[in-house]
Formats: sequence, C-alpha cells, structure tokens
Amino acid sequence: MEHALSPATLAELRRPRPYPAVSVLTPTHRREPDNEQDPVRLRNVLTEARKRLEADPAVTRERRNDVEAQLDRALAEVDLAHAEDGLVIFAAPGEHQVWSLARTVPERVVLADTFLTRNLVAAHAAERPFWVLSVSADRVTLWSGGEGRVVAEESGGFPLERRQPNFDPERQEQIGDTPSAYSDEGTRQFLREADTAMAALLREEPRPLYVTGEQAALSLLEEAGNVAKCAVQVPHGGLTHAGHEAVWQALRPVLEDEARKDTTSVVDELTSARGRKTYAAGLDELWQSARDGRVRLLAVEENFRATVNDLGGHLVPAEPGDLEAREDIVDEIVEQCLQTGAEVRFVPDGTLGDAHGIAGVLRY
Repeated sequence: MEHALSPATLAELRRPRPYPAVSVLTPTHRREPDNEQDPVRLRNVLTEARKRLEADPAVTRERRNDVEAQLDRALAEVDLAHAEDGLVIFAAPGEHQVWSLARTVPERVVLADTFLTRNLVAAHAAERPFWVLSVSADRVTLWSGGEGRVVAEESGGFPLERRQPNFDPERQEQIGDTPSAYSDEGTRQFLREADTAMAALLREEPRPLYVTGEQAALSLLEEAGNVAKCAVQVPHGGLTHAGHEAVWQALRPVLEDEARKDTTSVVDELTSARGRKTYAAGLDELWQSARDGRVRLLAVEENFRATVNDLGGHLVPAEPGDLEAREDIVDEIVEQCLQTGAEVRFVPDGTLGDAHGIAGVLRY
C-alpha cells in the first residue's frame, strides 16, 4: 500500500485516463473493536463499484473486465491488519493503486476520466511530511516521516555507505590515540556527496528536514554543504544503523516542540489578520474564498469534518443519509487552497475557538 505522495506522483494520478477511472474510498480503523467492520465495508464498497461498472452503458465489456481485474489485484494488496484511518483504491484499464491514509475519508465510489485525489492531498497536508537524514562517518540513511511514524526511504541514492578508513595500527600506537573519523578528508568528501544528494531530493520534493548524528558529524556536514544549515539539527548518534522506532523516539520531543511553535505562529497570524480585515472563518466563507483564490493561509483543526449541501455557492449542513451531500467538503477546501498556492496548516482541536474548525488569512 502507498503512503508517500510526492508532487510527481500527484501529477501522475491527476492525468486523464481512459474511461472509466474508478476511485473507491472507505474509512478504516487502527484498533479493535472498530476494525472488525473494515473487511465487510471494503467488500461492500467494491461490490458497489462492480455494480456501477456493470450498469454504465459507456463501459464496454472488455474495459469492465479489465477494471474489475484491477480491482481484484488491488484488494489482494490491501493489508487491513496495518490499516490507518482511510483507504483509497484507484483502478483504470491496465493499472491500479492502493493508498493508506492517516485521515478518514467518506465511503464512496466515483467513475470518471480522472482519479479522485482531493482526499489524498488533504491527508498529505495533515500528515506534515518531513525528511530525516541520519549521518555518521561511514553511513548516511534517509527516513520519510509523517503522522506518528518514520519509514526507511530508498530514493535519491540513499542509503549512502563507505568503508571505514583503515587507520595504520603502528601510527595509532605511536601517537597513543585513534585518529578521529571526522578529521579524515575521505569522510569530508563522503558527507559532501550526501549533502549534494539531499539537496537534489529537496529540490524535487521539498519538505522540512531534520538531521541526526553526533555533534562532530553535524558540524562536518554543515561545513561540507548547505542542507544542514537549513535543517533542524538533532544531536543524537547511532541512528544510521538503527530501526524506525529508535529514530522516531529521538525525533519525537523535537517534533512536539516544533508543533507547539507552529500552532502559536498560526494563531498569531490569524489574530493579526483580524486587525487588517483579512480574516475569514467558517466553511461558507472559506469555500468561496478558496474558489476565488483569495486564501493565503488556511488553518484547519485536525479532526474537523462537515457534511454539507451546496445551494448554489452557499453551504448548509446536510441531513443524515442525504445522497446529494458533500461529505468531504473540508478536504475539497484544502485541495483548492493548495492548488492556488496557499499555505495549509492543521492545528489541534479547539485552537480556532469561534471559527468553528476552520479559519484563514486572505490575500486581499
């Protein structure tokens, strides 16, 4: 199952497909007893997708068979034992993808000539993805971080490895000490290569960067290039050969502190916007402003959800079971804001007070 949404991946997902491009969404659960319903809900929503394909006169038998086979292959890849909060399956003639999201999604089936990506985009923004570079004299590893986890990343040439210099034992006896690996020119060149590789990856997929390692390693990496100067440095050695849990525990207090600072910054910007008359709040106002491209900063409380009806540009709460309702209007607003270059920040529940879950700073 896929987790990391890069700009290149998103562009590929958004390109037009031969009809039908099928998007299947269903909420999932991480823990018992809620996750007991997930297999049944998944089977039901896939059955609904097959019924929609069967009933659509625009879908030829050949294409229906192809897409149904892709749905079967996608189902075989689903791992509900490690489910998060939402599952998205894309299937089109000749291809399929399965995405696990750390954000819930509405249960729905969509047949179109493009995949439905707004829930992926919103989940990606809410996850606050970041990079972690763990550095030592002989190895540099890369981690992709998100909501409560880091996973080893094998891209951009990482992990990088070199053999430890074979110091002359007779010389060691003469000077009575072991030469520092971080005074070795080979180490300097090795970390220069790591800096170049990381800089290229950041150009391709910009994210906040955290660098871990012994203080000597961090200092030498900073001398060797530019990425460490723009990163949050975490002086913690021994992580280049460590597992994901050790890396996560080393980063966790730093990330929590950064999140607190981030929330304070958002609240300060919203307060300032009130004085400048560029403040907006509530679904109705933000939906219109997002469509007009006026939003510069969007703030959303982490668990804010709303189901609405769109009455010609005016949003009203939907009644339970209303088939015409828009269940993912918050995700739509997030995606629209990102498409127009706005900054989107997710904050803890209750942060936005009387804004009722969503607020923004307008460009004008």
